[in-house]
Amino acid sequence: MATDKTEPASESLYPALEGFIENAARADLSEVFASIREGLGSLKGPRAEQGAKVRTAIERTEELLNFLMEVREKIEGNKRGGGR
Repeated sequence: MATDKTEPASESLYPALEGFIENAARADLSEVFASIREGLGSLKGPRAEQGAKVRTAIERTEELLNFLMEVREKIEGNKRGGGR
């Protein structure tokens, strides 16, 4: 007998991330990663190469979070404006 193992839509899989996106402004996003970027900039030697990879990952993460925030803004705008 097959059982449905899907999670209910109301349960959050990533509550911390979802809460941040719902409450944060775009300016907050750059502040979140600023101290990490500063620390990565001070790395020397073999760790500098690893730091460059982490910096790239952080940049991509920021891009994705910005995209999520744009989507949130569009959805909120559509709700207020009664659009689709």
